[in-house]
Amino acid sequence: MQRKIRIIFGFLSLLFSGNLWGQHVLKGKIESQGVPVEFAAVSLIDLNLGTVSDSLGMYTLELPKAGTYTIQISRIGFRTIQREVNTNNDFLTIDLERLDASLDEVVISGTLEQVSRLSSPVSVEVYRDGFFKANPTPSIFESLQTINGVRPQINCNICNTGDIHINGLEGPYTMILIDGMPIVSGLATVYGLTGIPQSLVDRIEIVKGPASTLYGSEAVGGLINVITKNAAKAPRVSLDYFGTSWGEHNLDLGVRSRLGNTIQGLTGLNLFDYSNPIDNNDDGMTDLTLAKRASIFQKINWLRRSKKEFNLAARYVYEDRWGGQLNWEKADRGGDEVYGESIYTDRWELFGNYELPVNDRVNFQFSANNHDQNSAYGDQLYLARQTTAFGQLTWNYRLRNHQFLTGLAYRYTFYDDNTPATKQFDSEQNDPSQIHLPGIFVQNEWKVSPTSTILMGVRSDFNSIHGVILSPRLNLKIQSEDQSSVFRFSLGNGFRVANVFTEDHAALTGAREVVFSEKLNPERSWNSNVNLIKKIYTEDGNFISFDASAFYTHFSNRIVPDYETNPNQIIYANLAGKAISKGASLNATLAFRNGLEGTLGMTLQDVKLDQKGERVRQLLTEHFSAVWNLGYNVQSWNLTVNYTGNLYSPMRLPLLGELDSRVEYSPWWSIQNLQVTKSYGDRLEVYGGVKNLLNFTPPGNSIARAFDPFDREVQFGPNGSVIPTPTNPEALTFDPTYMFAPNQGIRGFLGIRYTIF
Repeated sequence: MQRKIRIIFGFLSLLFSGNLWGQHVLKGKIESQGVPVEFAAVSLIDLNLGTVSDSLGMYTLELPKAGTYTIQISRIGFRTIQREVNTNNDFLTIDLERLDASLDEVVISGTLEQVSRLSSPVSVEVYRDGFFKANPTPSIFESLQTINGVRPQINCNICNTGDIHINGLEGPYTMILIDGMPIVSGLATVYGLTGIPQSLVDRIEIVKGPASTLYGSEAVGGLINVITKNAAKAPRVSLDYFGTSWGEHNLDLGVRSRLGNTIQGLTGLNLFDYSNPIDNNDDGMTDLTLAKRASIFQKINWLRRSKKEFNLAARYVYEDRWGGQLNWEKADRGGDEVYGESIYTDRWELFGNYELPVNDRVNFQFSANNHDQNSAYGDQLYLARQTTAFGQLTWNYRLRNHQFLTGLAYRYTFYDDNTPATKQFDSEQNDPSQIHLPGIFVQNEWKVSPTSTILMGVRSDFNSIHGVILSPRLNLKIQSEDQSSVFRFSLGNGFRVANVFTEDHAALTGAREVVFSEKLNPERSWNSNVNLIKKIYTEDGNFISFDASAFYTHFSNRIVPDYETNPNQIIYANLAGKAISKGASLNATLAFRNGLEGTLGMTLQDVKLDQKGERVRQLLTEHFSAVWNLGYNVQSWNLTVNYTGNLYSPMRLPLLGELDSRVEYSPWWSIQNLQVTKSYGDRLEVYGGVKNLLNFTPPGNSIARAFDPFDREVQFGPNGSVIPTPTNPEALTFDPTYMFAPNQGIRGFLGIRYTIF
């Protein structure tokens, strides 16, 4: 009897001490972007306990005792996560990220309206901020090097000025936007992707192919839209600093603020410094341009009772950079004793969006920017200023299964410099360029059925110099009922009014004479694109998606710089024949439950100029390229390993004549990078690694006659051509345009990120 009493007493002791199973309960909810996730596996790894979420995403786990445990949540189609939890929490809600989340991104670049990427009739590629953290760089320009079909091209060995190629088309054919505003044009094509604080970048949207119907001139080859973070959702403080073994230092700082109950602010700062001259290829010139850059960004959102949008943002950038002979100093700027290329850039931008207080969705978007550039290329000065103002009023309304978007737009561009670009044709009188470009467009997105959509649009612009220009477009999207397959077709027309000096750095180096053989007319293009996306979920919870495209672009009136007729000149003229860009690309997105994820891509393309029946391959354009951005997450160590890189086939290079002994085609080349990131909680990350693992650099003789930058020992004939001499048997002049890859070799880097949410 006493033994039974002791057993009962012991049982009651366990009951009241809480050590019996079922007396400690962990409850919560599994969701994804606010939507409950059913059948998610919830397990406590330390206790080997598990359960499954119900139709409302709810779960309950009975525990032997309170404490801190590692919980794991997994579900087919979602990213598996692990985190430490304390069972003292009354209710634990966990948000899962879909493995195909990129297809559910909200995008605006294709239609000017916020729609999910999967629903958009226009193919839009989306790259989140995490994609660029896999290979941190001082600028967004360099960050694009692992995006398929997009290549940052360095055009000058000395000042490292470059542009962005999309599907083989040069930088002037690409429009750069911030938050949907076309703030970058002409003079700033090169500078629009530097100085943007990357800590404030939420995502980058890329459209390949003409977008002139919505955005007007310059959106011929495609557009790159930099979307900044929402002031309401951004971290309170975000800091990102890294340095390299070459002596580069880059700092990004973001701060969220709030003024009262109606104003939210987001402030960003970017500082970059590189002051360490290096000449590893022994040509007497700097391998990497030295630079000091400061940029500040301010964004303000007004919270209106009507819930309608009103935001305003501004950015200011100042940069001082130079490259050239190692003994160059500021006192040598603009002189003919020591060669240097020195560029002062002073730029401000203002842009915003105001949704009118009416029942329909009526938006007024606006932007303005001013770009002052003071450059010295040896003893040649380039002084330029460009001011651009843009406004656009759009009205969006629905009529049954038709979504209409109509708009009025106006752009004013003022440009002046000290070169022949702003002189009257065949005259020495200065004539600054002033272009008025009013336009009107209409777009109809017709939902033919739950699985098919047709988008039709047309735009008419009146250029104050060239007259009326029409830009029609047609897009078709068909998807499977389960949304695992999406097919898109696009056909569109693009146009571009070119300003040679603002776009072609080679015209500004002072190494060649610029010749205009005629008054330049606007370029026109027709582009077609076929795109197919296929999503695959495996039974073991892995995800793979394929994104395949084929493209074809036909140009008329193409403006082509001729470097080869006369090695001492650049001759500009409209192409008498046609130019064709065609090819195909394939992207693969991987997300495996074992922690491996990333993207792989490859592009085959052929870009040729056809003039008077002769087809010539475009300079500095590869036939084949491949990129990769792979990461492996070791959750137990809070460690991520990233391997990024690219591979390019040979490109035709600009030689200076038949006697030039340099090779006509570049070799196959690749830039590869490795990074390891260690996380300490949710706030702190430390990362480091190696860039350019293979230590690839172009040939050391890339700069022709680097030892004679002022051509003192070069003899010219009556027509300006170079005469071969015993000291110059190859008839060369100083020229830094023989450039296809960065001169910067292997280097280590180390950085830190700190975030307060």
